Amino acid sequence: MPPAGIPPSRALPLKESGLFKEVLHYYEDRQLKKGLKTADTILKKFPNHGETLCMKGLILTHMGRREEGLELVKQGIRYDLTSHICWHVFGLIQKGQKNYEEALKSYTQALKFDKDNINILRDAAHLQTQLRHYDALVETRHTLLRLRPQLRQNWIALAVAYTLIGNLTEAKHVLEQFERIVKNVPDYDVEMSEVLLYHVRILEDLGEDTEALALLDSSAKSRMIVDRVAIMEHRARILSKLGKPEAQEAWQGLLEQNPDCYDYYKGFLSNRGVDLDAITDENRAQALEIMNDFSEQFRRAAAPRRIALTVATGDKFKELFEPYLRSRLAKGIPSVFTDLKALYRDPSKRETIESVAHALLDSLTHAPDAPCPSSIDPTMYIWTLYFLAQHHSHLGRHDRALALLDTALTHTPTLPELYMFRGRVLKRAGDPYGAARWMDQARLLDLQDRFLNARCGKYRLRAGLIDEAGEVFGLFTKKDAPSPAQDLEDMQSLLYLTEEADAQLRIGNYAMALKKYVAIQKVFDDFEDDQFDFHGYSVRKFTINIYLNMLKWEDTLRSHPAYVHAAIGASRILVQLHDNPSLATKAASESHLSEAEKKAKKKAKKAEKKVQEESKKAGGNSTNEDKGLEATPPKDDDPDGMKLLQSSEPLERAAKLLKPLSSLAKDNIQAWIAIYDVAVRRKKYLQALQALNQAHRLDADSPELHIRVVDFKRRWSSLSDSEKPSETVAKVVASSLPTLCPDEVSLEQFNAQYLQRYSARGDAVLAAAKASRLLGAPREEVEAAVFNALNADVVLDLETAVAIHAFLSEIQSSREDEFRAACKEKFPLSTLFAARSELLALRKSAVQKEAAEANEEKEEVVS
Repeated sequence: MPPAGIPPSRALPLKESGLFKEVLHYYEDRQLKKGLKTADTILKKFPNHGETLCMKGLILTHMGRREEGLELVKQGIRYDLTSHICWHVFGLIQKGQKNYEEALKSYTQALKFDKDNINILRDAAHLQTQLRHYDALVETRHTLLRLRPQLRQNWIALAVAYTLIGNLTEAKHVLEQFERIVKNVPDYDVEMSEVLLYHVRILEDLGEDTEALALLDSSAKSRMIVDRVAIMEHRARILSKLGKPEAQEAWQGLLEQNPDCYDYYKGFLSNRGVDLDAITDENRAQALEIMNDFSEQFRRAAAPRRIALTVATGDKFKELFEPYLRSRLAKGIPSVFTDLKALYRDPSKRETIESVAHALLDSLTHAPDAPCPSSIDPTMYIWTLYFLAQHHSHLGRHDRALALLDTALTHTPTLPELYMFRGRVLKRAGDPYGAARWMDQARLLDLQDRFLNARCGKYRLRAGLIDEAGEVFGLFTKKDAPSPAQDLEDMQSLLYLTEEADAQLRIGNYAMALKKYVAIQKVFDDFEDDQFDFHGYSVRKFTINIYLNMLKWEDTLRSHPAYVHAAIGASRILVQLHDNPSLATKAASESHLSEAEKKAKKKAKKAEKKVQEESKKAGGNSTNEDKGLEATPPKDDDPDGMKLLQSSEPLERAAKLLKPLSSLAKDNIQAWIAIYDVAVRRKKYLQALQALNQAHRLDADSPELHIRVVDFKRRWSSLSDSEKPSETVAKVVASSLPTLCPDEVSLEQFNAQYLQRYSARGDAVLAAAKASRLLGAPREEVEAAVFNALNADVVLDLETAVAIHAFLSEIQSSREDEFRAACKEKFPLSTLFAARSELLALRKSAVQKEAAEANEEKEEVVS
């Protein structure tokens, strides 16, 4: 008879029961080969024993035989649905596959049959934190504390759970109880120090500042808090909230420790009643006096002088700015312009900066071909030219910037920054090939500089020189990698992935562009997965405060500009695929890998073959090797991205990519436009209308919004009553749509009124033309509307001109060459409007082959 409570199908005779315990022991010690052999011994007699089947499947998974292992685990669960071991094993495998939702379901099932299992509860808590199921997390942490109250980490874990759910009062009570029962804590105990700082943080968040200050002071005096800087920061902040006179002294102490920390100056000024982010005429003089005192006290610190420039206006600004600029140019600091760029938001300060910098240059100017007079500092002269070139380029005066750089290069032809910035000016002026050429010249000045190398590769990508960029990146990537591109992707280089995706998109290679955008998405998925290990580690090691900061950061992870850019870019490609499915088949028929990609593919095949041969040789020795539960990265069987491009349901994939942006990129109008484009095609009219309203909130005059409003009303009006989603949706649309486009105005009139209001804006002219096309206007009428952008009274920037040229190409306009010729005249520095016959020569000139060969004697050390 089996023991009470154990099903007959699970019960084993004494001998086999002992063998099963050995299987568990071998698994825990990772003696996989012995564990597998022992499991097979049991299964010979009891082939339907669910727990043994599951353990065998788990061992096989660790040995790399994942599919076979998973099948055995599923089979074992079918044989024993009430075994906590079976469900626990299934949960472990699902967790290894990063399928956290399903893993948590398996753990929940396991807990039904063994509710007090410590290991299962702990793993379930980690999964609940990962999935942000904080209500369930509190229950799990309560159970763990009830089972093991002697473990300090269980108390802290419960407090953290309460903090995450927002119940700070309960978190405070748990910590107070914990601190009462803890005995014999040594001085400078790091773990207790973190707990006390966490307690102070909670009290501060609750608004109990007096109690927080008392706890902080008592813990600091008793030497229980180790982090002295954290004590000072918390103390200064709390004293300021309480309005205590000691607050000023506390902030002063922090500034003496770090006089270049802007946050400390903000805290000091805030304590004196001055909000640095909202300076008024009443407190401006007070703020300047304080900054002046700090400038005298901390003579080597830049922060007080820089803050004073933000605060000052008029003549006082000029008085402070001139010595500030002189000192930095005399030191040869290349980043002066970046430091001062924020001041350009104020037109009067911008004019003052220009006049002071030009006056300084006039005092330093001498004949470029003559030796520098002893009275003139050559360092200050060259950096003044560099600063003014940046100033004029930032304001769109590219001709003046290039002239200043020519003078600087004549004076000092060996300074890489001058070549780099000349390339940047040409990039802004619309000459990507010239920009790449000058960036290459900068690289050749110092072949060991990785930064110059990376910039050169980036600019080659922007010029569409993808193979040539790979050659440059390959100088500093791993030599045994299949390709530089693959190595940079493995290293999660967001800069490279973004630039290559954009480059592929510009040349019309939608498959590779989409592949790179999706690679960026995978990087952020990895970032999200990487937090899992910290759910246990941070509580175990008591690194609580930084752990809470990390969770907060992870919750806003996809607000990162790289993800937002990739999601919008990928969604545009997928929308085009939905509108024109022939793009995928056309891309497949035209699919051709570049030379670099072909070499990389060949190299990858050789590497894979070599790995397979080595694994065969190692055969018998590797069977006991633990390969872990996490699956190895899958082999890339889609090198040219065609399978990804031809995947089904493009709109659903686009919607999944854009979903985080609705909450994390609320102030990005392009995100809302992309959400609309997907939603309206999925016939999610309420979501589409919400996206339009959000875009209208951000910029009611947006040209892109105008096109979408016309598109939405045209689509909605064309729906029959049977096609409209529901009466509720129809009512919402009927009440909201008039705020975007009045009912009494026809779409043609609405478009004409928009054009009339913004007739002096080139982007508005283009938007009106696109809207006319949507409304079925003849091509000749659309062309005539677009050409209004060339009128003398219309502000036409380079980006809009490129967009108009692309639009004319899209509608197959016979006047495309006419517009290109007009733009060449309007933007003389740009090569974006060059004829196709000219582009080949421009591409060749962008890569300095001869210069590179001439520099072969300079050894390229990649250490």
